[in-house]
Amino acid sequence: MSWLNERTRLRKALASVTGLTAGTVLALAGTAAPAAHAASSTLGAAAADSGRYFGTAVAAGRLGDSTYSTILDREFNMITPENEMKWDTTEPSRGNFNFGPGDQIVGHATAHGQRMRGHTLVWHSQLPAWVSGIRDANTLRTVMNNHITTVMNHYKGKIYAWDVVNEAFADGSTQHRSSVFQDVLGNGFIEEAFRTARAVDPSAKLCYNDYNIENWSDAKTQGVYTMVRDFKSRGVPIDCVGFQSHFGTGGPPSSFQTTLANFAALGVDVQITELDIAQASPTAYANTVQACMNVPRCTGITVWGIRDSDSWRSGENPLLFSGNGSKKPAYDAVLSTLGGGTGNSGGIVSGQVYSLSDVAAGRVLDVPSGQTANGTPLQDWDANGAAANQQWRANQNDDGSYTLTNVGSGRVLDEPGGQTGNGTRMELWDANGGANQHWRASRNGDGSYTLINVASGRALEIPGGQTANGAPVQIWDSSGGANQHWNFG
Repeated sequence: MSWLNERTRLRKALASVTGLTAGTVLALAGTAAPAAHAASSTLGAAAADSGRYFGTAVAAGRLGDSTYSTILDREFNMITPENEMKWDTTEPSRGNFNFGPGDQIVGHATAHGQRMRGHTLVWHSQLPAWVSGIRDANTLRTVMNNHITTVMNHYKGKIYAWDVVNEAFADGSTQHRSSVFQDVLGNGFIEEAFRTARAVDPSAKLCYNDYNIENWSDAKTQGVYTMVRDFKSRGVPIDCVGFQSHFGTGGPPSSFQTTLANFAALGVDVQITELDIAQASPTAYANTVQACMNVPRCTGITVWGIRDSDSWRSGENPLLFSGNGSKKPAYDAVLSTLGGGTGNSGGIVSGQVYSLSDVAAGRVLDVPSGQTANGTPLQDWDANGAAANQQWRANQNDDGSYTLTNVGSGRVLDEPGGQTGNGTRMELWDANGGANQHWRASRNGDGSYTLINVASGRALEIPGGQTANGAPVQIWDSSGGANQHWNFG
């Protein structure tokens, strides 16, 4: 998107939405050493603890502002150029390319260990008049493919992911919007752009990026979903979908996590690419970030600007830093939700043995006495001192998740392979390093943890209302209920 000329679109993007009901939680991550983990104190570092990135949009002209660049280099580990890689800058006249502004941002990122998202190759807006005026299909196809090829080759090896096609769908519709590409080349232009991009740089992730696709029931969301599903079924190279997430004061729609999860289930990464929220409610920001944290294939978050004064929506104060560079309450909410903080988290210690007590039931995660074989179903039971069948060793994995090994059996807390549906009962199994044996631990406000299985994205729970000895331990969509809260004691 552009902070220069997208005011009209904003009015459409700020439709009334309701916030997620899940409360702010802290996603834990840390080192594998058997010592208390010190919470990461910056956005980028905290996101990296769970294998994600936290980025921002950058304007080359602001890099000389010391307050701006200091925050940029301290807090963010991914950069998206605001306008410097768009067509009107990179190819203002046919065959004459200008990479100076983009190179300035890439050079800054390289010097400071930050990765780059390329934005954007094919877009109906900020398009030079010479492109908009083309009416011959063969000419436009040649021009489009040459532009993709030249720009991607110039930055080859320096871009983590490209927004190959941006905002191709019409507002409130399952159909493509009118544009020179759609009107002259037809529906196939998106597929052709992606195939051309893959041929140029096989290592870069290729993304489709759009706004107002965050609410699952919206027609536009369904149109993009249908396209991505079709592309995956036919082998069209698409690796990720970007959700711009320009929200009103209420933050994300209640179905936002569902939308992210449904797209991810198609086999693509999902990314929040242009986040800003009117008036920067801490709760709205926390809910947005938590939705990403709860979806394993949500690989990163980018806010669209650093300070409120840098924002294309500056009158709405939508970012994490005030105009003078001070951290706002929303910053603290985001950092906490990512699992960061300024001091010691007091969290799960890798290598330490715990009992896991369900808050609703008051009983602990238990392997039935004497049953230690693969496939043994797990249950809830009264705590029995230091009984080995109720003791679990937490070992942190490289992705920030934990593997929980039962002391009595030597086997791990396992979601049966390929069984990811609500109500799947958990079992013991030999450790194999699979995602179905990895659990992300998110700290709740009451000090307990929600354990999210990496393979399914669902939470470990005791079925609602079943608190007696022998209640099954299963997975279910995360709801924030006490039956999904576990104390590590």
